[in-house]
Amino acid sequence: MSRTAHPKQFLDILGNGKSLLQQTYARFLNICPAENIFVVTNDTYLDLVKKQLPSLSPLQIVGEPSRRNTAPCIAYATHKIYALNQDANIVVAPSDHIILKEEAFCEAINNAFDFTEKNDDLVTLGIKPGRPDTGYGYIQFNNDLCDADHRVCKVKTFTEKPNTELANFFLESGDFLWNSGIFVWNAKTIIDAFEKYLPEMNALFLEGKDLFNTEKEQNFIVSTYSQCTNISIDYGILEKAQNVWVMSADLGWSDLGTWGSLYEHLSKDTEGNAIVGNNVLAYESSGCIVNIPKGKLLVMQGLEDYIVVESDNVLLICKKDNEQQIRDFVNDVKIHKDGKFI
Repeated sequence: MSRTAHPKQFLDILGNGKSLLQQTYARFLNICPAENIFVVTNDTYLDLVKKQLPSLSPLQIVGEPSRRNTAPCIAYATHKIYALNQDANIVVAPSDHIILKEEAFCEAINNAFDFTEKNDDLVTLGIKPGRPDTGYGYIQFNNDLCDADHRVCKVKTFTEKPNTELANFFLESGDFLWNSGIFVWNAKTIIDAFEKYLPEMNALFLEGKDLFNTEKEQNFIVSTYSQCTNISIDYGILEKAQNVWVMSADLGWSDLGTWGSLYEHLSKDTEGNAIVGNNVLAYESSGCIVNIPKGKLLVMQGLEDYIVVESDNVLLICKKDNEQQIRDFVNDVKIHKDGKFI
């Protein structure tokens, strides 16, 4: 469903009439004023963001001229916000995740804000693992170093996508959480971290401190981004910093990295089929995940544990257990078929 020209944050994955981006925006309206929400995206998708979130002002849509991973993205947005309010508390959240427990999410973010307002620390939201998933990063926490309410604990280690044996060990140990990629910190604190661990990158953005939120910002960013290191915030700062804390949260969260991860969060019929689409008739089928466009009729019979997805000009039918092969399928399409299918 996710295409180069129309990636998953712009899709209505759950069939509720709202894209993941629109759901993320609506979620944060319960946490902060609309004017305090900024969307950072690649320049390619500026028009898509404007179309899906028409209430945003041009100031609130931040365009990246090139892909440089999450550290430059966060540095850019932070310096832009810092120029508006040096005392700002900031939450960084991906726009392509699902969060089904909205109230729990708002409570967790507000609790994290309470912590970062009082402490010069970096907070990440951790998700209690429900299975030994090898597709997620893991955070180990120190149970003996927590705040008074035991809401946040000091981070020991980060581990990126472990093998199955290690993932099983993490699950059994009880002191590991999935890394949600949702971060909370004070603007001053994260800028200090950039200065300490990514000083060259921070210096680049400091040069534009008088240009942010002006008509000269865009030209400055185009020249600055080309000089930025391609590095994630995790590798660049969080794995090195000594003031990182994690808050465990039960959010009904998934990063939608796989159809299997989505299947766990969808409601299911009596046969265990998770179906998105109004016109699906399933006979002698169980354990399937189905996503069919509105107005399309699907009749399926005799399928067990399959992924059945149609979007635009592509139909995918694949065993759930073999989902990792979808990347191979995509590569084969690139080689043997028309680029319009990617």
